[in-house]
Amino acid sequence: MEKEKFQIEFDFKSIPPALLWSYIATPSGLKEWFADEVSLQGKRFTFKWEGGGEQSASIVAQRTESSIRMRWTNEPMRQYFELKILTSELTDSTSLIITDFAAPEDVTDQKELWTSQIDTLRLILGC
Repeated sequence: MEKEKFQIEFDFKSIPPALLWSYIATPSGLKEWFADEVSLQGKRFTFKWEGGGEQSASIVAQRTESSIRMRWTNEPMRQYFELKILTSELTDSTSLIITDFAAPEDVTDQKELWTSQIDTLRLILGC
C-alpha cells in the first residue's frame, strides 16, 4: 500500500535554532525525546525503545542548524521523515516542521505520535 506524505508544524517560541538543532540531529539530543537509546555510526542512526523495538535510519540530507532528512532502512527511497527548523526574524519565533509518510488510515495516529514526542521535547526545552 502506498503511503501518503503529511506535514505538521510545531511552535517553539523563541528557542534558538542552534539549541533545537542539538535535540533533533544528535544522538544525545534525540535520546532525550525520540528514543530510549540512540547511536550514530557514519550517517546511520540506530534507535532503540523500551520493549525491545529497534530501527535504523540513514541520513539522506542535512543542512546544519536547518534540516535533517532520514530514511528508515526498511522503507522505499522516496519515503523519509524530515525535521526542519524555520525562524521568523519578524516575530523572533522558531518552528519545527515535520514531514513524514504513513498509510492513509494511519496518518492520524502518526500525527498523534509526533505530537506526543514533540510535547516531551517542548517540556525539556521549557516552551
